[in-house]
Amino acid sequence: MKKTWYKEGVVYQIYPRSFKDSNGDGIGDLRGIIEKLDYIKELGVDIVWICPVYKSPMVDNGYDISDYRNINPEFGTLEDWKELINGLHERGIKLVMDLVVNHTSNEHPWFLESKKSKDNPYRDYYIWREGKGKKAPNNWSSFFTGSAWEYDEVTGEYYLHLFSKEQPDLNWDNPKVREEVKKIAQYWLDLGVDGFRCDVINIISKDCEFPNGRFRIGITGCEHYINGPHVHEYLQELNRDVFSKYDCFTVGETVFTSADEALKYVSEERNELSMIFHFDHMFVDNIYKWFLRPFKLRKLKRILSRWQYTINGKGWNSLYLENHDQPRIVSRWGDDQEYRLESAKMLATMMFFQQGTPYIYQGQEIGMTNAYFKDLSQYRDIESLNIYKIGRKYLKLSHNRMMKKLQKMSRDNARTPMQWDDSENAGFTTGTPWIEVNQNYLDVNVKQAQKDPNSILNYYKKLIKLRKEHEIIVYGDYQELYPNHKHLYVYERNLDNQKLIVITSFSKKPVKFTVPKNLKYTKS
Repeated sequence: MKKTWYKEGVVYQIYPRSFKDSNGDGIGDLRGIIEKLDYIKELGVDIVWICPVYKSPMVDNGYDISDYRNINPEFGTLEDWKELINGLHERGIKLVMDLVVNHTSNEHPWFLESKKSKDNPYRDYYIWREGKGKKAPNNWSSFFTGSAWEYDEVTGEYYLHLFSKEQPDLNWDNPKVREEVKKIAQYWLDLGVDGFRCDVINIISKDCEFPNGRFRIGITGCEHYINGPHVHEYLQELNRDVFSKYDCFTVGETVFTSADEALKYVSEERNELSMIFHFDHMFVDNIYKWFLRPFKLRKLKRILSRWQYTINGKGWNSLYLENHDQPRIVSRWGDDQEYRLESAKMLATMMFFQQGTPYIYQGQEIGMTNAYFKDLSQYRDIESLNIYKIGRKYLKLSHNRMMKKLQKMSRDNARTPMQWDDSENAGFTTGTPWIEVNQNYLDVNVKQAQKDPNSILNYYKKLIKLRKEHEIIVYGDYQELYPNHKHLYVYERNLDNQKLIVITSFSKKPVKFTVPKNLKYTKS
């Protein structure tokens, strides 16, 4: 197996809007991140991934980009960005940024030109189609609910937006668009960035016939663009012309992708992506995020083991439990009340001892929990507000029921400000935070965790240190034990003559476990 820095590293994900505010405007910024570089260094991570900081109208919190070569003023300046890169590199830490190129903002100059007329040179940068009578070109729905098409009165046609109507999809079948994307990637790599998290990268290629899609809960029509007809061709082109020219790594966000399909993206001989984020394990407790079902450990084990068995030795896995789009894991699969400390440590152990590159989302290392907002006005996330309207209007669900769904699954659960200490606003800002601070910040914060040798934070530091000291944790193979056990997740790792066994319990009660007779081990 090829050994590389990104396989041996640990990634820390920062959602800049909620990390640290340096100027009191209530919004996290680049200088706030710079203030906390020593904290990140002390944690022991090797790579920092920062969510979008490009210039943006912020309809979708920065995933609607209006200028790919400039920093959004609310986050800082390009000079701040350069200082941040240097500060990380001086501490031996790599920097990864988001590459959001399935769509742009509707305020991007390309789109403003594109919508002017049908013969505009930029018209084909986006996907425009005539309607069917008074209806949209097809029945595809947006990930954010509603139709994926928006009518434009100026030219009498519809444009495709798989997310909000302010996020029109780029037309990757146009070679000029692909050249523009290459230039964007080169620009940031030349500034010193070490890689990219490629946003929804497996949906960039659409079936150009745009047929109607099969109905499915949550999204209709996705079979015509998930892992689309030219996606691998376009990624190989991007890798050949840009990524391969730098010592960088890429992780693709790939929705609705199986482990077998993932190999096409991450197999090293295919030269596409270094690794991907899959979402199979994120559906263990739901059908499509908002349609909840009971968590079952055996299902989780089956999914994670399938990804380990399929990818190991052929490509590389990414290991994550939280990110900016998912609720807090200790509230979701653990116990964020009586056993918050224990379940947070257990979940970290369960995930990060597997083969792959671990990702830690800001606040996860101190066991931050869901916010449990009680009023709809406390939510800021466009997806959450849209789903509330749909649930109330079309599904006729009660306000209380919809609020429970948001409390459980809203993306805002991960976006409440980082809890640094027990001062006002958890030390995040001296002003009014853009979204309310979780009310448990008096008990759950970095300052308190740093003082407690038994804290979740200090446990994460130990996990990272162990990973650096023992190659078996990085490169060892994976073998699940007791797959049918209802409460225990047990697996072993093997490398050369070494063997490591990992035992985690999802039960609140004591569970008896007998070490296999054929397992020779030494305590350490």
